[in-house]
Amino acid sequence: MAKQLDYHTIREIFTRFRAAEAEPKGELDHVNAYTLVVAVALSAQATDAGVNKATKELFKIADTPEKMLALGEEGLTEHIKTIGLFRQKAKNVIKMSQILVDQYGGEVPCSRAALQSLPGVGRKTANVVLNMWWKQPAQAVDTHIFRVGNRTGIAPGKDVDAVERAIEDHIPADFQLHAHHWLILHGRYTCVARKPKCAACLIRDLCDFEDKNL
Repeated sequence: MAKQLDYHTIREIFTRFRAAEAEPKGELDHVNAYTLVVAVALSAQATDAGVNKATKELFKIADTPEKMLALGEEGLTEHIKTIGLFRQKAKNVIKMSQILVDQYGGEVPCSRAALQSLPGVGRKTANVVLNMWWKQPAQAVDTHIFRVGNRTGIAPGKDVDAVERAIEDHIPADFQLHAHHWLILHGRYTCVARKPKCAACLIRDLCDFEDKNL
């Protein structure tokens, strides 16, 4: 674990990220808040590309909780059986949809506590939805962010909660809204797990990683 970088270094890192891509986007396809919640819940232990492939036809016929309930668990299972843990995920999505209809009038709630009360929705999923749909500066720490935060010194921490706090505490407020997308994309395409592409990295001179792959 690298030591925590100072304020000025972190500010320069995110200035470069913003210059390279001012409006980073999540890579899960969705058409509304409900399909975003479903897509993120399905993405646990699965790739975004795999989820998008499975939901392409699904969301054409089930883009609301009511339509998902009409499709039913078996119908949903047929659409998502290429995704890992698909049976449990299908059960959760149907339960979630029923709760949204019964308790929230078919609308997706916009508080973290309410989102986390839904089956299959943990803190990371809730934070993705709060950030991507309601534009709140919530930080969803996945394996990419955990690796990048610790490897670079941007947001070191022993667990995902510690890394989330480090992001909130140390990244300047004007970068908070897009911080987790910049970090995810950096981890997915440049600061990869096995052989990080340090030679092509736009922050390599600012990063504290000792074993740079140059």
